[in-house]
Amino acid sequence: MSKESRTVRTQKCHGRAITALVGCTALVLAVTGTSAAQAQSRDVARQTLGAGDGWAAYGTGTTGGAAADAAHVHTVTTWDAFKAALADGGTAPKIIKVKGTIDADGPDCATFAAPGYDFDTYLKTYDPAVWGRAKNLDAEPDDSPEGLRRASAANQDAYIKANMPANTTIIGLGKDAGFKGASLQIKGVDNVIVRNLTFESPLDCFPQWDPTDTADGNWNSEYDSAVVYGSTHVWMDHNTFTDGEHPDSTLPYYYGRIFEQHDGELDIVKGADYVTASWNVFADHDKTILIGNSDSAATAAVDRGHLKVTLHHNLFSNLVERAPRVRFGQVDSYNNHFVGGDDYSYSYGIGMESQLVAEHNAFTLPAGVSAAKVLKKWKEAPVTAADNYVNGTLTDLIAVHNAEIPAETLQSGAGWTPTLRTRIDPPKAVPGIVDHCAGAGRLG
Repeated sequence: MSKESRTVRTQKCHGRAITALVGCTALVLAVTGTSAAQAQSRDVARQTLGAGDGWAAYGTGTTGGAAADAAHVHTVTTWDAFKAALADGGTAPKIIKVKGTIDADGPDCATFAAPGYDFDTYLKTYDPAVWGRAKNLDAEPDDSPEGLRRASAANQDAYIKANMPANTTIIGLGKDAGFKGASLQIKGVDNVIVRNLTFESPLDCFPQWDPTDTADGNWNSEYDSAVVYGSTHVWMDHNTFTDGEHPDSTLPYYYGRIFEQHDGELDIVKGADYVTASWNVFADHDKTILIGNSDSAATAAVDRGHLKVTLHHNLFSNLVERAPRVRFGQVDSYNNHFVGGDDYSYSYGIGMESQLVAEHNAFTLPAGVSAAKVLKKWKEAPVTAADNYVNGTLTDLIAVHNAEIPAETLQSGAGWTPTLRTRIDPPKAVPGIVDHCAGAGRLG
């Protein structure tokens, strides 16, 4: 791509809203390798991941349901219809078009409660002043308040989770398609595309109290908006992930700890491989993306050599942490825009045997927040961090981290060089491009 054509596209994305959207359409066509004439003649739902576009393009590439016949193309408006469409035809290629916002929450939390479950009784039984802080609740019998909580949680689990089959494309129609309270399970399958959808995070109705989690105890919740679990060739593109109407600031406190009802927005775990997340918005959340979910020997045996993930042209806005937190895998993160909020903790978590490459990104941090916080060291692992800009200034993220946090010195050089990239925008231009073009409703 010539410098001149790149400049033209950048200027389009810096323009007025309608001009920016025209520029976004051009960017989408360029990234997917589709000409304007081809785009007019084919259904966007049949678009496949372009050659070289991140790890999901490796090997066989990612085509989703592009080869679906007419009998396996569905348009859905309800949660039941969506689940039925997923089940239709097994692993035959399928396209599911989502129209409008589909509510996967159910009528209310009381719908999922097991007979006999009572939250006030739960609080009285496990109050640290009564139960103590020395043991967790896992061994509690089925007829105990914790056992009834587990049964209630199982009811919600069965309702809000939807299992993706192989060779599937899920795409939102227009600018207002998505899911409220759904948890997409991309588990043990190959070749899945998810595009142009807004995900409002599931709200766990039945978090578990663990008095042994930190000195003060914690409420632990389930349900990611989407989880890639042991799957391969997955493309997540132009989606928006948010807590929506239920940010953490609206959640109550019990036992002096926040009643946490959110988990992650996108988790990639258990030997998953060849994933590209492009042009998404991740907003208003705490624990955002987890790549590799444990340091344990059993997990290492599954994850080591896998978890190859590319993150590019995503907007991470008003997040606390994990954008992403990485264990094991080779993760390439470039041309993303990170906008820190008041509760900002860190962006990149450097974990067990991770090989993170973070290049050509832009960071917009609040006044008083140091660039040293961008990287967070959890375990000894090398990282490549080059050509990144913080508040418009070229910044060596490793050097500033090591200077200000010498007790957690990071080593430079991830040990590999990414080759699966389609375009690299100048990091100074990234905020204008990504802020205007990323997220649901901006597919073109």
